[in-house]
Amino acid sequence: MKQIVLGCLLGLGIAAMAQADDARDDATRKDRMLLEGTWQVVSLEVNGEKSDPADARKLSVVNGADGIWSLRSEGNEVARGTNSLDASKSPKTIDLVPLDGDKKGELYKGIYEINEKTRRLCFAPALMARPTEFATQSGSQWILVTFEKVKAK
Repeated sequence: MKQIVLGCLLGLGIAAMAQADDARDDATRKDRMLLEGTWQVVSLEVNGEKSDPADARKLSVVNGADGIWSLRSEGNEVARGTNSLDASKSPKTIDLVPLDGDKKGELYKGIYEINEKTRRLCFAPALMARPTEFATQSGSQWILVTFEKVKAK
């Protein structure tokens, strides 16, 4: 009898974990769909210092549904890589990995929030701890970026 009860409890536990995984996957899939497209940088703050708004607006990021991103400066690709999202965390987490250049393969840990028209991303340089808030301070080396979605033509 104990084995039957234990088996039922184990089965319920596995089913609950599968449902939690499905919910996490659904939330991440939804965010991935929102992320797809071109995003114009509207503000950029690095290590507690805000960049000139005109300079920030020269940058954009194109995100594919497959997790590939392309950073562009005045329309020219300057970096590309992959991202992975976890929308089940609070705040939501993102990991960025460049695919080329001298930073190829390095892991940049960040947090994000997104809706249909805007998003924010705060991330740390490789080998540093993931940010815990959407802010930067002198010495943190964190990078805070605010984006607006570019309407498809």
